[in-house]
Amino acid sequence: MELAPGIRYAVADRHGGVSAAPFDSRNLGGTTRDDPAAVRRNRELTARELGLDPARVVFMKQVHSADVRYVTEPFGADAPPLDGVFTDRPGLALAALAADCAPVLVADPVGRLVGAAHSGRVGTVSGVVPALVAAMTERGSDPADLVALIGPLACGRCYEVPESMREEACADLPELWSTTRRDTPALDVRAGITAQLTRAGVTGIRHDDRCTMEVPDLFSHRREQNTGRFAAYVWLTG
Repeated sequence: MELAPGIRYAVADRHGGVSAAPFDSRNLGGTTRDDPAAVRRNRELTARELGLDPARVVFMKQVHSADVRYVTEPFGADAPPLDGVFTDRPGLALAALAADCAPVLVADPVGRLVGAAHSGRVGTVSGVVPALVAAMTERGSDPADLVALIGPLACGRCYEVPESMREEACADLPELWSTTRRDTPALDVRAGITAQLTRAGVTGIRHDDRCTMEVPDLFSHRREQNTGRFAAYVWLTG
């Protein structure tokens, strides 16, 4: 699908891979307990389905940080710990893994840059998405030109947390405040990221509104505990 002119994206689901239960079947997460050979095969199959070169996909070593890096090639086995990447290289796909956290894709069709971030509770409070926008801006992007997609995540009506955690998170980002359907404390990470993007000057905000905890086609750590990871991809064409 097109995120902006000349910029494509995709959100993979959990079907169509080779992993055995409980990672069945398109697990793309390399730090799970899945067979590493199965993960490599899943990543290769997914890239080819998207028309990408499997050797030209950047996966991060995600650690719930606000660290962002410009990339020109995949990291390989020695990926540094970080949660945001961006590039200006056509055909180099960026992938953000998730299983309740938000994969966030950012496109600049004018400056010809794309970025991807992994933004869960900790990363959102730490500001990984604003850090990605700032890094792209430093490289020439105008936030007004950016288009962002906030991918599937645990929604604000499902993401239950202790009251103390809600209070702490919302002290820095009040838009995170939410309650579950049972009227217990919760966090709305989608609302928090949307507020951060808006404050950063991004107006082109799109959503994949699926809740990972409610949609069985997507992996959910909260729902299944020992499970896989899906990925959102973004890349420049031509």
